Amino acid sequence: MTLPIDFRTQDYLRDPAATIEKLRSSGPVVEIRFPIVGKTWITTTQEMASRVLKDSTTFTLRKDSGALAGLRWWMPGLIRAIADNMLTVDEPDHTRLRGLVDEAFRRRAILDMEPRIRAIADELAGELFADGSPADIVQRYSRGLSLSVICELLGLPPADRPKFMGWMNSFSHLSSAIGFLGLIPVIMAMRRYLMGRLETARVEGGEGLIAELVRVEKEGGRISAREMVAMVFLLLSAGSETTTHLISGSVYELIAHPELRDWLEQDWSRTSIAIEEFLRFVSPVQFSKPRFIRKDLQLGGVQVRKGDKIMVMLAAANMDPAANEQPQRLDLERAPNRHLAFGTGIHFCLGHQLARIEGKCALQALFTRWPKLALAVPTEQIRWQERPGLRAIAKLPVTAGG
Repeated sequence: MTLPIDFRTQDYLRDPAATIEKLRSSGPVVEIRFPIVGKTWITTTQEMASRVLKDSTTFTLRKDSGALAGLRWWMPGLIRAIADNMLTVDEPDHTRLRGLVDEAFRRRAILDMEPRIRAIADELAGELFADGSPADIVQRYSRGLSLSVICELLGLPPADRPKFMGWMNSFSHLSSAIGFLGLIPVIMAMRRYLMGRLETARVEGGEGLIAELVRVEKEGGRISAREMVAMVFLLLSAGSETTTHLISGSVYELIAHPELRDWLEQDWSRTSIAIEEFLRFVSPVQFSKPRFIRKDLQLGGVQVRKGDKIMVMLAAANMDPAANEQPQRLDLERAPNRHLAFGTGIHFCLGHQLARIEGKCALQALFTRWPKLALAVPTEQIRWQERPGLRAIAKLPVTAGG
């Protein structure tokens, strides 16, 4: 039976735990109809999530024909081109592409970026109310920080950041097939821009991850021009969007729970353990990419068929009481913290170190500068983007407080 669940409603986004508990009561694998993807199975436990993510033989991102589980027949070729990245391929292509970007990341020394990330966060925190009060944390702070960091990492000009801000804002309207098609002009503009930056790096060299990827390419790395564009598109979009909403969601929870904010402000070295809990509890990325099931089998007590689609519900894995006690409670001292916010298996998130560093720097810089930060509206007026698969606060208006 296909369960009638809509993950775009404000009721779900405000309190995912309640819906997840109901889903889990139906079994570790349930069938739903997901926007754009269509009818699909989803996992509701951490054990089942790990099984699916780690078994890339039974659960594959593509059919033998190369068809991608997340693409529909009506999607134009442009979408297929930018979807041709390491998150949407199985072995051996995944190892080939992941190896190239891993090498480029090693050359950039992500951990050494922390002082620069903190400096950007300090600057943005200081300018939070420059245009008046209240200020929107999403636009004025978390998106600005995540975009600034990924642009510096990639080696993109600071003058182009307002352009990226506009592009990323366009993705907030993605909630249906119609909204998806409305993004085509934005994606075309982004693709043209990134193709230009890659060509500049091939001719002139430069600093940043794009230049490093080009150097790896010239040293014999096996990657096509199409794959290179898709790779940089992925790094820019995924590297900014998910961190934006991790930061915004974490700020919201700290303002809503002043006792937790007080605990954190007493000793900022606690931020590392706190970020792990925000990753689990906020769960900006709610689902994995859809996969095809490659053979008939019994899965979690239900019969699934070859060719069916399945998605891992990361949010449900993070709210599984078998993995974490009282998962519905935000506990910044939770240890161990068994979350799957970055996935697991071969597609474990490449940017996990960067996201953690950004989260830590963002919270410390913001609340050091504005220790009395307060919501400018009642909590019931805070709304989330109605975007399937992402838990993202649309606007978070704040004041400096008393």
